[in-house]
Amino acid sequence: PRAPGAAGTRCQRIEAASGSFFCVYPVLPIILVTNDDGIASLGLQTLAKAMSRMGTVWVVAPDRERTAVGHALTLHKPLRLTRMRPRWFAVNGTPTDCVNLAVQQILPRRPALIVSGINRGVNLGDDVTYSGTVSAALEGTIMGIPSMAVSQEGREQFRFPVAATYAVVVARARLRYGLPPETLLNVNVPDLTRDAIRGCRVTRLSRRRFDNPIIEKLDPHGRHYYWIAGTRITWKRQADSDYTALQDRYVSVTPLHLDMTHEEALAGIRTWEPFVSSHQVIRST
Repeated sequence: PRAPGAAGTRCQRIEAASGSFFCVYPVLPIILVTNDDGIASLGLQTLAKAMSRMGTVWVVAPDRERTAVGHALTLHKPLRLTRMRPRWFAVNGTPTDCVNLAVQQILPRRPALIVSGINRGVNLGDDVTYSGTVSAALEGTIMGIPSMAVSQEGREQFRFPVAATYAVVVARARLRYGLPPETLLNVNVPDLTRDAIRGCRVTRLSRRRFDNPIIEKLDPHGRHYYWIAGTRITWKRQADSDYTALQDRYVSVTPLHLDMTHEEALAGIRTWEPFVSSHQVIRST
């Protein structure tokens, strides 16, 4: 027999004093799945199904697309939950809102893992600072919960089952081997079949530049309006970067850390302290 929600989970046979046997199922770990593409996203549905191999999946995701909202919290309006079906909830907020509501209000106990995705399109390099997908994992990490973000390369068609397979593999490794405190994983999967992917590579963030990032238009009333868009033209290539890994047909796994302090700059900037602490300088400013 199998426990509902996790394939392959079998009961433990316990012998009673009378000599009869009864089954006891283990308490399955809770896995929270969220995203920034919205509750109706095929990537979210594929990820939730795949993660059910590891535990009981709860889905708490935005009620609509929230791409590029970053780590935003909703503070100017009330948040509302819509129960879509058992253990599936839509929230009229951001991915960060979803993680907070799930952990603090919805889930019956603390999740063993938070997985955000599968995002439509990669989150490489500087993209992680804008990404709602990565920010959901960031929020989970702030709360002390093992967390990871998963993104799939593509344009109109996406190989979500391939990304889901690697999501499970990396999640199992994350729980088995652990990570340093305050560390999350950013996983990007190339637009290839499973057989064409050469494996996983641990990477660092790359850097990218856009050509014409602001596009100016004119509306019918003669007023200017703008789109933040542009064409991605160059990546700073490093042998161990996330971008290079995808180009080489590898899944990129990048550890990210909550502490954004530039350690190497601390000593030099501390030499400024007498100047910036000087009352004479402050009075003359």
